[in-house]
Amino acid sequence: MKRHLIAIDLDGTTLNDESKLSVLTIQTLRRLNDLGHMVMIVTGRPYRNSKAIYRQIGIDSPMVNFNGALCHFPGNDHWLPYYHEELDREIAFELFNHQDELDISLLIAEGKEHLYTTSAQLPDSPFYPIDQLKISRLSRESLTYNPTALSIFCDDAKQETIETELMKRYGDTISVRTWGGILPVLEVVRAGINKAVGVQRVADFYHIPQDCILAFGDENNDYEMIQYAGLGVAMANATDEIKSIADTQTERTNDEDGLAHFLLDYFDITL
Repeated sequence: MKRHLIAIDLDGTTLNDESKLSVLTIQTLRRLNDLGHMVMIVTGRPYRNSKAIYRQIGIDSPMVNFNGALCHFPGNDHWLPYYHEELDREIAFELFNHQDELDISLLIAEGKEHLYTTSAQLPDSPFYPIDQLKISRLSRESLTYNPTALSIFCDDAKQETIETELMKRYGDTISVRTWGGILPVLEVVRAGINKAVGVQRVADFYHIPQDCILAFGDENNDYEMIQYAGLGVAMANATDEIKSIADTQTERTNDEDGLAHFLLDYFDITL
């Protein structure tokens, strides 16, 4: 069988509802790697809170973070396809100044290894492990470089309104996506950036044809990646929007090892 690129979202896809990897998922992904396929994490998460998952899977491969804004190979600083797309920091300052007007409860600017936040009260979530974070209060004095992304927290009912307002103000320069599974958040990255950008970059570098790319996802930040892949797979727990554009879907949810079972069947693998 030809070498395949298997692009896997994390939350709601590879991870269960407790944001953990199952033994079956780890075994399946490692087996695919042993067979010569490339398994690649493609996530909205920053590297800081996905590197432990990368290490737990135990596969040396490229990785895409921030919904496509960062494409890198952990541990390989000289990897040629590397890219890092930044966001104009002035957008962070403008949103900070209009935070109350826009009904934004929390604004976080994400550096590669550092957080800049408008509040010390961060969400109680595995995405923000307080004891492992480098955190500063967001200000012109602290944020001296362009961030990779902005994370915007608000009431779920206000997400669509805020996204519309963001596009009205900055539409030519930003892309907005929702990710986070049980803790949905609006993420703002540079315009034109999405997960498919990273997947294509890696596939082109390793000469993996589009029809040998599988992509798995569940939320609207997976949309372009699902469309781009030769086989776009929606999780059984995916949104209706993702299911509508996917080529197929898993029979089981992320909490039932849906990814692992699909891959075992597709590649006819016995563990």
